[in-house]
Amino acid sequence: MRVFARTPLDIEKAIIPRGQVFIIPERCKGCEVCVRFCPQEVLAISDSRNAKGYRYPMVISGKETDCVNCEFCTLVCPEFAIFTLPWDGDQNG
Repeated sequence: MRVFARTPLDIEKAIIPRGQVFIIPERCKGCEVCVRFCPQEVLAISDSRNAKGYRYPMVISGKETDCVNCEFCTLVCPEFAIFTLPWDGDQNG
């Protein structure tokens, strides 16, 4: 968890949104914009390559629940290869 200079007094009452990241490897062209600009540092470039030969992003092991569904990766991806959806913590959904 990051340490901030200012912390709200009622931080324990705050509900932190959660998201689940979905990647469409076939669309990715390996620009790494999503990885570089993820505010929660949830993404990394995988060693795997898609059919075009590009290495695509993946969720870092152990950070599967760190996405806050800000959707910034979705906004900055020029190829529409990544998106997030709200996640309530249910393993079935």
